[in-house]
Amino acid sequence: MRFLIFLLINFGALALGALFMGESPADNEWYKNLNKAPWTPPGWVFGFAWSFIMITFSLYMSRVFVEFNGVLLRKLMVLFSLQVVFNILWNPVFFQWHLSLLGLFILVFIIVLLVFIHLDFSDKKKFNTLLIAPYFLWLLVAFSLNLYVVLYN
Repeated sequence: MRFLIFLLINFGALALGALFMGESPADNEWYKNLNKAPWTPPGWVFGFAWSFIMITFSLYMSRVFVEFNGVLLRKLMVLFSLQVVFNILWNPVFFQWHLSLLGLFILVFIIVLLVFIHLDFSDKKKFNTLLIAPYFLWLLVAFSLNLYVVLYN
């Protein structure tokens, strides 16, 4: 049941991010005209990657969530909630408002939040690390793509 709740929250966040993004990247003239990094994946990769990430992250959170209560559980939920909010916020900041430098800072903040979640709340079991690894790796890719836009546009 926890897994389904986290799945709904995470996919809901993806939907809100897409809604607040405005038009899709394929239709966004500003984005289409950017000098993008040579390693920018094709558009379909983003949808696949985020779907996979949200499934694995939901499983990760449902496994970590069960181990805590009281103050620690509240801290975990605050960090998770901040991650959700800033993940949603990045979309309009970058795609609609064209604030790529602020988008870069948001990505750094999300990465730091995930590090805190993993270091403070995970029992460091290999399986848990494998579940959160796709999210970390994708955020590093997103950071590199966003940094390229900041530096070369």
